[in-house]
Amino acid sequence: MEWVKKAFWIILLFVVLPWVLTRPGSFDADRLPNRNPDIANGERLFHAGGCASCHGEDLAGGLELNTEFGTFRVPNITPHPEAGIGSWSDADMANAMLRGVSPEGRHYYPAFPYASYTRMEPGDIVDLRAYLDEFEPRSDRNAEHELAFPFNLRRAVGFWKLLYLKQRPVISAEDLGEHARRGRYLVEAVGHCGECHTPRSLLGGLDQERWLSGAANPDGEGRVPNITPHEDGLADWSVEDIAYYLESGFTPDFDTVGGSMVEVQENFARLPRADLEAVAEYLKAVPAQASDSR
Repeated sequence: MEWVKKAFWIILLFVVLPWVLTRPGSFDADRLPNRNPDIANGERLFHAGGCASCHGEDLAGGLELNTEFGTFRVPNITPHPEAGIGSWSDADMANAMLRGVSPEGRHYYPAFPYASYTRMEPGDIVDLRAYLDEFEPRSDRNAEHELAFPFNLRRAVGFWKLLYLKQRPVISAEDLGEHARRGRYLVEAVGHCGECHTPRSLLGGLDQERWLSGAANPDGEGRVPNITPHEDGLADWSVEDIAYYLESGFTPDFDTVGGSMVEVQENFARLPRADLEAVAEYLKAVPAQASDSR
């Protein structure tokens, strides 16, 4: 019977344990606020998150993201009940954005930047959902992702989440003033700035030790710049310079924003001036890092 015991432990170690560790987690719906949604706040969050930049002005999706892991296709997030998210509950929305899990209980791929959204407040998720419900429903149905093995195994995303899905902020509150903490929320969570400005590991997770130090351009051309207060980044920019850049698109040298940052800047320009200053204060407070050359 010794072989039976060995078989039991092998199955437990290599089948049952991985299955348990990679199961999709769920958000506790009791944490959602019992109040009427603040649609105006939802609109601010929508612009800060740049939702239209990926999902389109009509939110019907369809954009293709070509990566080393394969092609990801951006979904329809209009309030259409079948093609979009019209049938979702607030808990479904919270599960998607805070846990990266679909209403069917499947892992979303982290091309959807829930690794940043996981730091958002549950009440803000409700407000954002209410604003999305203001859009016209669209029936567009987009094609599925095209990923090579083993990246097409969704269950394996559970291992990725164990490594990289962290709700704690990157920069601790003790290192920031009160206003900069608002900036931290906009940069680290809602605006998911680190998704482009931070280098990644071989598995596609953000290298938080190199936070905002610049990275390879997801579009495959050039590099995303360093936005830390290092001389390679924003050392010569004041808080006012950064806030004005986000508001107007002009650098301190009177150059203009370019590339994929154009849409980001245009979205941020719709936020209150106080939010832009908060983002600027946060960026001046993060640890200075030399530009990443990988």
